[in-house]
Amino acid sequence: MSDTICVLYVEDEPDIREVAEFALEDEGFELIQCASGLEALEKGEGLTADLILLDVMMPGMDGPSTLTRLRELPNLCNTPAIFMTAKVQPNEVAEYKAMGALGVIAKPFDAMTLADVIRGHLETTVV
Repeated sequence: MSDTICVLYVEDEPDIREVAEFALEDEGFELIQCASGLEALEKGEGLTADLILLDVMMPGMDGPSTLTRLRELPNLCNTPAIFMTAKVQPNEVAEYKAMGALGVIAKPFDAMTLADVIRGHLETTVV
């Protein structure tokens, strides 16, 4: 992985996307922002990303459905993923991890620590 971490970020709320952008871009992350699962599928074609970061509850296609569809793209089939949600229930976290997610970040998230939390999840994939 290079110094810059490329993130396919899927979040339907513009304000949350903006906070995440400020929190992450100063910390060496490059965000490819998508407002919906459908937009993520369009932008995901041919994209090389280090991480997929996505909201769970979105209109239309929710986060788990979006991740399932993104996993069908050869270039993103093995890309680490992290979900973000306001409803962090142990059974749901287990379901997301069973889908291959590294973990779940609770919303509202702390903008000051978001980059470190993501790096912590990514470090668990490095052997």
